[in-house]
Amino acid sequence: MDLKNLMTFIHVAELNSFTRAGQKLGFSQSTVSFQIKQLERELGTQLFERINHTVVLTEQGRDVLNYAHQVSKLTQELDKRLQNEEEISGNVRIAMADSLCDSMLQEGFGEFRDRYPGISLKIITAGTEEMFRLLNQNEVDAVLTLDNHIFHAEYVIAREEKAGVHFVADSENPLCKKDELFPEDLAGQPFLLTEKGMSYRRLMDEKFAELSMEIQPVLEIGSAGQICSLVEQGAGISFLPDYVTEEKVCAGRLRYLPVKQFEIEIWKQLLYHRDKWVTPQLESALAYLSEREFR
Repeated sequence: MDLKNLMTFIHVAELNSFTRAGQKLGFSQSTVSFQIKQLERELGTQLFERINHTVVLTEQGRDVLNYAHQVSKLTQELDKRLQNEEEISGNVRIAMADSLCDSMLQEGFGEFRDRYPGISLKIITAGTEEMFRLLNQNEVDAVLTLDNHIFHAEYVIAREEKAGVHFVADSENPLCKKDELFPEDLAGQPFLLTEKGMSYRRLMDEKFAELSMEIQPVLEIGSAGQICSLVEQGAGISFLPDYVTEEKVCAGRLRYLPVKQFEIEIWKQLLYHRDKWVTPQLESALAYLSEREFR
């Protein structure tokens, strides 16, 4: 079996297109089609359904893809050993929530560069729906979400954990003097929030809607870190994940508000598509994110 045909098959499966696979590999579409037909003849099975200029893996094709990934990984490991490579190199594209991006870039990027100087990262901030569109179109290699728990047979969960989230105010805010608060106590407060529809902001809005309430923020901005700083300055209150606020809370500069009857479950998850070819550089990035972003 020609390994080149197997690698072409992996790219077609990931991109759902003979044309895009050829563009990525530097082959003509006819060359890609010939390689796939040759592979199908060798295996004695049809690997793709070709309908209206789209290609979709058959059940047999999915089985072959799993083996193709294993062969690819073993081939890379052999090449690495024979060439005595000292450095993993390549490009990795990650989509993540904006607040997670702040953590990665402000505190972890230097460490990542020291550990993997040959890897170039492209980080895209997006809402959960957009992240999975990018993942399904193979426009990113993995996603780091902060949302409801996501489980789907199409995705592999590399790592996950529950993430705490609280209403938060500066330590001098009058609300901090109360032992118990309810959602209606927050009506009319100056809220500083992330953009509408974004992960935990969306979940908060949905919960308020269940209570027939709506929050009109005085400021909407993408950066959770900037919101955290403004809350510390007394500009208003917010609803933020604990990993953004816990340092300031521990230092006494911010306080978690004891709001009752407002339980929201949020999960931090690192996922990639089950048909994704996990290259050494992607494997390294997943391992680093698992180590850094999860406890």
